[in-house]
Amino acid sequence: MRPANFGETAEQLRRSTVQILTGRRPAESGSGSGVIWDSLGLIVTNAHVLRGKDARVELWDGRVFPATLHSRDDRRDIAALRIQTLGLPAASPGDSSALRAGEMVLAIGNPLGFVGALTTGVVHAIGPLRGLGGRSWVQADVRLAPGNSGGPLADARGRVIGINTMIVAGGLALAVPSNTVADFLERGAGVSLGITVRPVRTNSGKLGLMVLEISAGSPAEAASLFPGDVLMAANGSAFTSVEDLGDSIDQAVGGLLVLRFQRGGNASREVAVQLNLPKTAAA
Repeated sequence: MRPANFGETAEQLRRSTVQILTGRRPAESGSGSGVIWDSLGLIVTNAHVLRGKDARVELWDGRVFPATLHSRDDRRDIAALRIQTLGLPAASPGDSSALRAGEMVLAIGNPLGFVGALTTGVVHAIGPLRGLGGRSWVQADVRLAPGNSGGPLADARGRVIGINTMIVAGGLALAVPSNTVADFLERGAGVSLGITVRPVRTNSGKLGLMVLEISAGSPAEAASLFPGDVLMAANGSAFTSVEDLGDSIDQAVGGLLVLRFQRGGNASREVAVQLNLPKTAAA
């Protein structure tokens, strides 16, 4: 059942939701959504929303501000931006660990160019999802579309308990839990290899992770990995899912990761990668 002040709650959440614009042309359509995390200009969104180096933030009242990247964690798909303005209508973060299946939730975003669109649903579960590794998700039946990514998932009182991220088979929406966001903002991004991968099948039928991009100055670049390399295993354990690479990075003793990979279809080889230590973001 909706609370008596549901309309007011939804309107407040709309004012705390922004549109993220990427590219250099002001007329370019929005690529995603974001949440005003504090009144001093901190904006939280998904890392995958930020394509390219240029980003702008459009507020509910139509004002547009250039944004600078504050911190980013591609593995958890979270990013924080800063805009130079004060007195913003910040959202109220909630405790995602207190969320229970069956609770009503609402999502605000900018799907397909519809600014401030609202959808409601209920929570199905909170925790890992089969096939997506050990990360915890807020799983709900709210309807999302392109442009919702990075927007808030809130409880019936308007407290943000997740950042909407993606839709999986069956239409279930997944959101990064608010407690994960709070940890990211406090501690910064975790250890990163500095690559973008996609799963592929090798000629032998085994799972591999093809390197698509390598970040400049990253551990992967220092170890002379190249786009097109197919990663097969880490520290002696073959990959069975994309998440296995992240788990291996977390468990790397002394920050040392030994990767087995193929290059150009040739025989596999190994390389030792010294991972960077995590950097702590400013509070």
